[in-house]
Amino acid sequence: MAARAVGARVRIAGRPMAGDVFFVANHVSWIDILAMGGATGTAFVSHDGVAGWPVIGWLAAQNNTIFIARDRRVNVGGQLDQLRAALAGHQPVTLFPEGTTNDARTLLPFKPALLAVMLPPPRAVVIQPVHIDYGAPGPDIAWFGAEPAGANAKRLLERPGALPVTLRFLEPFDPAEFPDRKALAAETQRRVAASMATVASPFTDATCPV
Repeated sequence: MAARAVGARVRIAGRPMAGDVFFVANHVSWIDILAMGGATGTAFVSHDGVAGWPVIGWLAAQNNTIFIARDRRVNVGGQLDQLRAALAGHQPVTLFPEGTTNDARTLLPFKPALLAVMLPPPRAVVIQPVHIDYGAPGPDIAWFGAEPAGANAKRLLERPGALPVTLRFLEPFDPAEFPDRKALAAETQRRVAASMATVASPFTDATCPV
């Protein structure tokens, strides 16, 4: 409902896993949170600044989001403990490993630190890469660079027409097949990048509206 209220029209391509899954996605906009949360019921791993955002922070908290202080890298162990506890509850969890939003054209390097939670996972949990695809309007709606959050929200809310967003759920894989967190990050990034490279339009394949 919140996604539709801001003009997003969410479609799903592929098959999202229903549980025991760690979604790893590219990150373009704060709308990603509304789209993914509404489509899958996922919790998120998010920087603690999101907790204070009007509406978005409250909605994220309702899905048991784990808020992490980005400037406290020394506390990675505690963050991993929080993440393991969330995964143990059988709720899907989504990580945006770029650590910030991108320009919708390219991927930033996937940071591997929190992927260590999958080595080994708390139980049989798969990783499912997700390509969040806004199609041609993507670069125009991306929250990128030094643009303030309020200015970006105002710009998107004033944008005429609907905003199509396709959640492309790629083939899941077993993290146990990879030797370390860096390999997991590289493989997940490779799969999302491949989807970005091959998709020209959010409606070129069979999709179903959410």
